[in-house]
Amino acid sequence: MRVALFLLLVAALLIHGPTTATLRAQEGGSAAASALDYEFFKTKVQPIFLAKRDGHTRCVSCHSKGTPMRLEALSPGATTWSEEQSRKNFQVVRARVTARNLQQSKLLVHPLLADGGGDFYHSGGKHWNSFLDPEWQTLANWVCGRKANEKLVEYTGSCVEE
Repeated sequence: MRVALFLLLVAALLIHGPTTATLRAQEGGSAAASALDYEFFKTKVQPIFLAKRDGHTRCVSCHSKGTPMRLEALSPGATTWSEEQSRKNFQVVRARVTARNLQQSKLLVHPLLADGGGDFYHSGGKHWNSFLDPEWQTLANWVCGRKANEKLVEYTGSCVEE
């Protein structure tokens, strides 16, 4: 009897398919992922990883080796990444971002000074003192879903435009 009831329940679930809540969650996840613009990443975010800063090494110096966020190593003599490398970098960095959520995006809080809203530690040092830093703002614009052809706006901790 129990087996028959169990099989009946399974059949009913299979017939009705996924619940509305499941479908909404799946749609939300794909919408969030598609909110991150590849061209914006390639033209505005990647150059930040190559930028030289006083008192710090370039991000790519550490992040092309033994770190969890591992960027593609530059080819010998190259000053930027190839298209294939850029696409791989996009996938890696996208995993460190929660689209449209600045406070949950490790890419933004990890290298940001704790007093400015960042977390407590980044082995490469703190690159930005506050969310007003131009590089941080560029990353925030990407996380908030701006497109490569759109003008940058200022964000102050959330993706609501000020």
